[in-house]
Order: sequence, then structure tokens, then C-alpha cells
Amino acid sequence: MLREIRSSRVTNRNPAVTPVAASASVVRLRVPRIHRQATEIQGDGMSEYFDREADRKFTRVYKNETPDILKAFLEFDEAVFAGEGRAIPLKFRELIAVAVGITTQCVYCIDAHSQRAVAAGATEEELAEAAWVATAIRAGGGFAHGRLAFKFGAPAVPATEHTAASEHVH
Repeated sequence: MLREIRSSRVTNRNPAVTPVAASASVVRLRVPRIHRQATEIQGDGMSEYFDREADRKFTRVYKNETPDILKAFLEFDEAVFAGEGRAIPLKFRELIAVAVGITTQCVYCIDAHSQRAVAAGATEEELAEAAWVATAIRAGGGFAHGRLAFKFGAPAVPATEHTAASEHVH
């Protein structure tokens, strides 16, 4: 399936797209068949709640209740992901965002920033490496925090010693 999006910013965000052609106003993406009905896929975590089109209507709550904060956030986001004028090129900022989205398990971030990374020139290989970086950081956190189990478990009396001590008390 070839999808053409006319925009300076990709609006149909799907991490499985492959860039076919791009210009300043047109981005052509090849969407694998398996991802064409992504909103029908059910799974664990937030992905089961993900509905790209329907979920946008809830932005009105922010618009109605906290328009000043929404405006400030959007301006901040636009500054962070500006196409020009930043030390880190946009493609790499988007790949960082993909990795952070994977680490925080935010399906909306993964969806949006994967497409933006591709639109900025990222390849599937770069997306894969960003995913592995996120995986390594997430696993490293588990490893590092796992050491706390040893630290917090150290003062406890092992069950075998506790059982043996209670048997001698009779």
C-alpha cells in the first residue's frame, strides 16, 4: 500500500512505514500489509487503547480546559523538534524520541516519532538500533535495580537459618 501525505509534517504516523519518496510538501510511504489495520490489533499495555484517529478528539479537553498550557507545550515541542537551528540534527532527535518512547512504552510517542524519524531520513536499520539502545537501557535499569534486592535482602535472616534456629528453641 502506498500512502501519500501532503504536508510539511507527516500526519499519518506509523512505525512500520518505509519512505519511498519525499519532497518539501509530499511524503510517500510504503505501509506493510500487517500494519494497515493497526487500530484493530489488541495487546498488552497502552496499545490496546491506541486509536490514532479517534483519540485525537480528546485533545479538545486540553483545548477547552487548559488552553494556555496546551499552547505552551506545543510551542515547546515545536522548538525541540524544529527542523533547523539545533545542534543535533532532526533525524537524530527523532531517533532519540523513538528510543525514549520505547523505554517509557508510550505507543503514541513510538507511532509519531518513528514516522517523523523516517520522514527526516532515518532508515529501518537506524530505527532498529534505536530500539536496541532503548532495550539495553531498560534492561540495564533492571540489572542495576536488581542489585537493590541483594542490598535490601542482606539484613534478612535466610529461611534455612530461621527454621534451624526455631527448631533448637524447643
